[in-house]
Order: sequence, then structure tokens, then C-alpha cells
Amino acid sequence: MWSFALAALVLVMIPGPDQALMTRNALASGRPAGLYTMVGGALGITIHASAASFGVSALLLASATAFMVLKIVGAVYLVWMAVQTLRAARRRTGTTAEERRARGSAWRCVRQGFLSNSLNPKVALFFVTLLPQFISTDANALRRGLLLSGVFAVIYLSWFTLYVLGVDKFGRWLRRPRVKAVIERVTGVLLLGFAIRLVSETQ
Repeated sequence: MWSFALAALVLVMIPGPDQALMTRNALASGRPAGLYTMVGGALGITIHASAASFGVSALLLASATAFMVLKIVGAVYLVWMAVQTLRAARRRTGTTAEERRARGSAWRCVRQGFLSNSLNPKVALFFVTLLPQFISTDANALRRGLLLSGVFAVIYLSWFTLYVLGVDKFGRWLRRPRVKAVIERVTGVLLLGFAIRLVSETQ
């Protein structure tokens, strides 16, 4: 259990689309937006974790075509998010408080986090390759798989809660119009990079 928890923590700490989206939303619309994005990401992880536990993801990864389709869909979504972020950076100085609140609505942030993770085949690959290492082939395999998935979700929520709180703590400086514009440009470029990497990586 502890070995799995350590591996999960390392994976969660690696910068990725989740972190980029949480940073962007927390800076643009405040701490609640960052936390809502985190909740969406956790829900997306739940999809992959549950599927892996029931063996569905293994079937998906066995099909090169299905895996590639999922990669392309996920990459397209990341590109769309990158474009939206770069556009937001361009109009940053003319954005009103009401528009910022609309972009930071709970449902919008949860949806962004959910799609970012649920359309990421690397998350499915992680659970399919890692879970079997900690599950024995007995009658309790499914129960243990779901338990480990729950542990991963707790680690995910704990780490990114601390991360969003940290971003919010320094928000006064980070939310300056020029600083926010720079961060959003960097975030947009990173999301594009993640999309390119997602498509270019082999199965």
C-alpha cells in the first residue's frame, strides 16, 4: 500500500495538463475555481481507475486503433484549451470582473478538469500498468483494485488542494494583469506542448 501511495504521489506531482488548468483557473477566477477544476480532475481519474479495476481499460489498450482515437480526442481538447487560454491572455486588460466570474463558474471548471483527465490515455495507461503490480489474482482482486484507486484519488485531492492554496496565497502578486497575461501565455504554450506530446508518443 505504501509503495503504491509513493508511486501515485510521484505521478501526481509531475507537471501536466491538470496543474496547468488549475493554475490558470485559480489565477483567473480565484481559489474556488482552482478547487472546482481539481474536483473535475478527480472525477476524470475515477473513470479510468474504475475502468482499470474492472478490466475495461486493458481491453482499450489492447486495441491500437481505440487507443489512438482516445489520444487524438484528448490532444484536440488540450489544443482547444490552449487556444482559449492564449485568447484570454490577449484580452486580459479588457476583461471585466463579471466576465471573469462567468469563466470561473463551478460547472465550467469542473467540466474542464474532468475532460482533461478522462480524455488522457496516459492516465488509463498508468492504472492498467500499475494496479496489477499491487493486486493478487484472488477473489478480492476487484475490491483491492477499487481500494487502491480510492487511495490515488485521496492523494490527488490532497496534493492539489495544497497546490491551489499555495497559488491563491501568492495570488495578489500573481493576479496582476501583466503577470496573469504572461502566466496564461505560458500555460497555453504548455497545453499545446502536452497535446503534441500526447499524439507523438507511441503506445
